[in-house]
Amino acid sequence: MESLSFRGVGGRASLALALVAGAGVLLAGCRSEPHLTPQEAEGKHLYQVRCAHCHEDNDLELKKVPPDLHGLFEHKTLPSGIPATDEAVANNVLKGRGMMPGFAGRFDQEQMAALLAYLHTGLR
Repeated sequence: MESLSFRGVGGRASLALALVAGAGVLLAGCRSEPHLTPQEAEGKHLYQVRCAHCHEDNDLELKKVPPDLHGLFEHKTLPSGIPATDEAVANNVLKGRGMMPGFAGRFDQEQMAALLAYLHTGLR
């Protein structure tokens, strides 16, 4: 079996360059999950168990597909046309709007704050 040989200063530079290039190729394929704060992570969990069924999967086979919430706070207004504020989103969740039912009693203040924090991430 032949061994790879890099002799001299030029050889060491070539070896270093090869190692850096190889590491770059390996790391390019690695994508880590964006870091979420504990509050955002709790909001993500709440979103997945209470919101995604309609707003992502529509596994309830709703006739009117609910709006996509990705990047919700990147717009000045919500899909309904009202200002995109924490208060408006919390109000929509708790009281409902249009065909969306209200979820009053299913989110306490801490959970609502977590959900809003996660929605502010753009749904990473």
